[in-house]
Amino acid sequence: MAELALPRVDIATDGACRGNPGPGGWAAILVAGSREKILTGHAPSTTNNRMELTAALEALRALTKPADVRLETDSRYLVEGMTRWLPAWQRNGWRTADRKPVANIDLWQALAEAAAPHRIRWEWVRGHAGHPLNERADALANAAIDCLLSGEAA
Repeated sequence: MAELALPRVDIATDGACRGNPGPGGWAAILVAGSREKILTGHAPSTTNNRMELTAALEALRALTKPADVRLETDSRYLVEGMTRWLPAWQRNGWRTADRKPVANIDLWQALAEAAAPHRIRWEWVRGHAGHPLNERADALANAAIDCLLSGEAA
């Protein structure tokens, strides 16, 4: 049987934090053909990893139908989690290999659910290395923190 053709969406995500924990911001850029959508947000006290996961989660939640997604991130934590660790965590009752509870379990569980309808290629790119969408996502995530610190809306 032929595989169902899904619409293609390219996504670049990034999370930032000033202090760890500290004020954080996240951003996602979704590109489908000639259309682009930008999502940003912030949290007053968070970690860099939580912001990286939130960026990917909110990007996937913004998709209204199943898609063929290429998600680009500079977070090895996100890529390794979604491509290597997640199946084992789920099998082990959301415990790590050394039987400790998975950190950021709420976001990992939400990401697993949000990712399920899509065909996703999780791609790691080196941060601050000239990848245009990653550079834009980084700037947007940091701008979200600036908005938080200045009292403006993200």
